[in-house]
Amino acid sequence: MAASAAFLNAMTPEHQKLLKINDATAKKLAKLNLNTPWDVVLHLPLRYEDETHIMPIADAPLGTPCQVEGEVVHQEVQFKPRKQLVAQIRDGSGSVLHLRFIHFYPSHQKQLAAGKRIRAVGEIKHGFYGDEMIHPKIRDAESSSLAESLTPVYPTVNGLNQPTLRRIIQAALDSIPLHDTLPNELLGRLKLPHLAESLHLLHAPPPSFTIHQLSNGALPAWQRLKFDELLAQQLSMRLARQKRISGQAKPLRGTGEWSQKLLLALPFALTAAQQRVLAEIRADMQQPHPMHRLLQGDVGSGKTIVAALSALTAIEAGCQVAVMAPTEILAEQHYAKFKQWFEPLGLSVAWLSGSQRKKAKETNKAAVSDGLTQIAVGTHALFQDDVEFQNLGLVIVDEQHRFGVAQRLALKNKGQDVHQLMMSATPIPRTLAMSFFADLDVSVIDELPPNRTPIKTRLVNSVRRAEVEGFVLNTCRKGQQAYWVCPLIEESEVLQLQTATETLQTLQTALPELNIGLVHGRMKSVEKAEVMDEFIAGRLNVLVATTVIEVGVDVPNASLMVIEHAERMGLAQLHQLRGRVGRGAAASTCVLLFSEPLGEVAKARLKVIYEHTDGFEIARQDLNIRGPGEFLGARQSGVPMLRFANLEEDLQLLEQAREIATRLIEERPDIVEAHLNRWLASREGYLGV
Repeated sequence: MAASAAFLNAMTPEHQKLLKINDATAKKLAKLNLNTPWDVVLHLPLRYEDETHIMPIADAPLGTPCQVEGEVVHQEVQFKPRKQLVAQIRDGSGSVLHLRFIHFYPSHQKQLAAGKRIRAVGEIKHGFYGDEMIHPKIRDAESSSLAESLTPVYPTVNGLNQPTLRRIIQAALDSIPLHDTLPNELLGRLKLPHLAESLHLLHAPPPSFTIHQLSNGALPAWQRLKFDELLAQQLSMRLARQKRISGQAKPLRGTGEWSQKLLLALPFALTAAQQRVLAEIRADMQQPHPMHRLLQGDVGSGKTIVAALSALTAIEAGCQVAVMAPTEILAEQHYAKFKQWFEPLGLSVAWLSGSQRKKAKETNKAAVSDGLTQIAVGTHALFQDDVEFQNLGLVIVDEQHRFGVAQRLALKNKGQDVHQLMMSATPIPRTLAMSFFADLDVSVIDELPPNRTPIKTRLVNSVRRAEVEGFVLNTCRKGQQAYWVCPLIEESEVLQLQTATETLQTLQTALPELNIGLVHGRMKSVEKAEVMDEFIAGRLNVLVATTVIEVGVDVPNASLMVIEHAERMGLAQLHQLRGRVGRGAAASTCVLLFSEPLGEVAKARLKVIYEHTDGFEIARQDLNIRGPGEFLGARQSGVPMLRFANLEEDLQLLEQAREIATRLIEERPDIVEAHLNRWLASREGYLGV
């Protein structure tokens, strides 16, 4: 009984007897993340069924769960097109309804014997022989009474049926104290009900409420739970920020000597937006507490040079800098740029990656450890235990959402409360910035360099592939280059997608006059570098690639991007890939090849990427389509997810929660502690603390 002990110990002895939870049931509850009575109380219904009254069959709506009652007038087992039990019931309106069971037992046949009066609950749909319910819930009408409240239907797992789950939830509701953590004055001002009232209503709503009212999230009871959750999140983020600001870090005040030399050597001038965010970063680095800033900007907005100038500020102040990127191709791009910019200044740049030869890696690690190298660029290899810095002052993490929290901390902990600059080319919608990034300072490069050319986006059915190949040929004949991106490396029997290796062979056959190369994530680092160098030098006309080129690749002469099976990719990925072109003077095009049939989500994504080029609008639409968990890659990044609130729909509640969180922290620390204790009890780390 060990698995159920913690659960039952939080309940009264009376309810422990009532529940009769054995070890097997406790394990099923754990699969639903229901490990305490408070978890159970917050396990809200997916939907409701109305068993409080009988609906005449003639008046019963289509597609909406309802309860009807009638006499069984016929029953038979049919064998075509497959074995199934079909019964007909008729009520006082004279209408007949078919009840169809594809999976049935002898008990069903007994319940549906001719002449019996039964009740059936389910959705009525048009069938081949007339209106029907498929697999309705049935019970004997003579021995059943009408329900006093709408019947909740909960998310569950195999082996844990609805009656058992309802009994456990009701016992938890009756057993644990549901006192309010928020004062009546605040609830009155926000026009929100008490917590106990809200939870009881949502678990057992009276028949005066409609199913639609309960499911659209606008009821005050729903609003109360959403607000409590958002408030707990805002409180936890604010406290995390306070803790960070209370830490000590070396103020980094650069002399400007190397920064000025680099600016004079650049073939371009910084945009006003780049100058603004650089000033924000430098102001942060001069503080005696650690900087924790997110630098975001659309594809091609010039984040790398801002990062480089920030790094020079730290180096001028006598500190080392670490730059980490999630893929070797992106990290190598950064390494090449930093070498190009820094070595003429007399600064040393080291490269560290997992695939590096042992001798080179040991040499570079020693240079970093001895302080001979001012800046180390690399992948996950940077935060390995055997990598030591003499005086690490600034950590720059590119595409930060691709790293786990532990990975980012491991690198940051190489120094003493180091300053941290995170970068992302995936713009963060305002609602996410207000919630999941509330503990960060955010700088936005909202201006593209003046030499960027517009990119045309075309949606093309894959049956017109030959036309696209001809377009590639014409583009390359003009002296320009093209990417052809595929989502897989090898054949997959499940997905049956065009693979990169097959595409290479197909294009070589179709376009024999072109030089075509291939790069993918499973190639050795040296091989990838060789192919990329050939493409950058213009000796390859076309680069066939997997999505390893999604970020960091900068070839101004490449003006055409073809993306195979675009319907399989996410919006952020499509936008990133499209941003690999449009970096030179030539007009650029991105062709999205898709295969039919298209699902609704795929149609929505392709419509958004076709209609929009602004990264922030694309990110906002992406959030609507996928939700914050998918958008942020929460499983990888460790970002906590919301259970009840919807950031796009509940913006007003979020703004109220932000305002009230600030006030409570200043004026009512007792309320802050009580509210966080309750909401963090449901899942450790659930809201980011």
